[in-house]
Amino acid sequence: MTMKVLYLPIGRKTFDLEAGEIQRGKSSEMLNDLGVEVIEPEGILTSPDDLNDFLKAIPEEEVGVSIYQSVTFADGEFVETLIKQVQAPVMVWSIREPSINGRLRLNSLTGGNSTSHVLKCAGHPYSFLFGNPEEAQIRGRLTKYLKVQQMIQDLREFKIGVIGEHPPGFFFSGTDEEMLHKQLGVEVKQVDLMKAFEESKKLTEGEWEHAVDRAQQQVIGLNRNDETVQRFAQFTTYVESIVDKEQLSGLAIRCWPEFFNELGAAACSTLSQFTEDGIVSSCESDIHGSVSMFILQQLSGGKSPYLGDMVHVNEASNSVVFWHCGAGAYSLAHPDQGARPGVHPNRKLGFTMEFGLKPGQVTMFRVSYTPEGYRLLVMRGNALDTPKRFNGTSVEVELETDINGTLYSLMEEGFEPHYALVYEDVVEELKELGRQLGLETIVYTKE
Repeated sequence: MTMKVLYLPIGRKTFDLEAGEIQRGKSSEMLNDLGVEVIEPEGILTSPDDLNDFLKAIPEEEVGVSIYQSVTFADGEFVETLIKQVQAPVMVWSIREPSINGRLRLNSLTGGNSTSHVLKCAGHPYSFLFGNPEEAQIRGRLTKYLKVQQMIQDLREFKIGVIGEHPPGFFFSGTDEEMLHKQLGVEVKQVDLMKAFEESKKLTEGEWEHAVDRAQQQVIGLNRNDETVQRFAQFTTYVESIVDKEQLSGLAIRCWPEFFNELGAAACSTLSQFTEDGIVSSCESDIHGSVSMFILQQLSGGKSPYLGDMVHVNEASNSVVFWHCGAGAYSLAHPDQGARPGVHPNRKLGFTMEFGLKPGQVTMFRVSYTPEGYRLLVMRGNALDTPKRFNGTSVEVELETDINGTLYSLMEEGFEPHYALVYEDVVEELKELGRQLGLETIVYTKE
């Protein structure tokens, strides 16, 4: 769904509206070129009454973001009128003064300063933008801001299927469903794991063979006659029906010990295929892990994320290894090796993924939960072109911050042991997400 943006150019007649109108026109043109639906007046709104009349004709539920451009100085009555009628977050935009050594023609910056103060005191979510519409940094900042706002809307529509309770002692995999929905908008749908096993085994080859066909498109050397491959296809097909029926966007699946004891196969392949195809899926029923993967997927433009334990430290290369037993979207495999089938390193049952991840810049992220509430963890690094370190799937990441200092800080902060990762630099977007949601954001980057 295309985001609807409310663009409000605000000014007072005591300033140079002719110069302001030039900037309004350029701003409107730039905003309409961003791929969003812009709701805007025909000219600068010069009184709170004019603003009020314009807003009355707009259904509030249609507005995703308000862009309040202080074309000239304007007092706090304007933005107060706005937030009384429209609850959407506000981007406050001040433009540059057109000339110096003479009359102060716009005083836009003071207008933005005043507006920001009103919003801060009102506790209304907002961000600030400074510069003229033709500047590349303005387009870049707006694009990132709108991407974050779209992702927040997507989170409110995110529904995760939790298939089975988390294993005993894996407390970090659980959640407070009411708080999760209240703070992030995420809805949880519980699915019975044992029923899923029973129903999946009833499926005929004609019903599940498409799942094997799909896997063979990217998994090199897959034996479709292997019994564990067929079990994977049956279970995946059954879960597909649940995903379609419940309109799920993510999964958190209890992968052990029941998959091995009751189904006779590993869950890793199911997780890998769903994540590859856009339904983010976490093992060990890690609900916040799946939410973290979803956020990275949305902010990166749909790239497949990875979820892994931090299992090894290499001080010589200032790096850590993220690993899991055998889950990983097919497209994450190192191109020289490709995604290959394997068996679970401990249970010796297939089918799992067996590859090292590709090199490239990555962002690590976690939606973290403590009794005090939610917080965000953000790290950035470089996935190294090194051999696969352990059986299963793994990636060695050189961090931007000192490895030992970061390691001890992560432990002292008590972050969960599952880290989501994506091949895109979305650090600034994640920091903005924390600001918009009012969450503590702990960042480990070189800036």
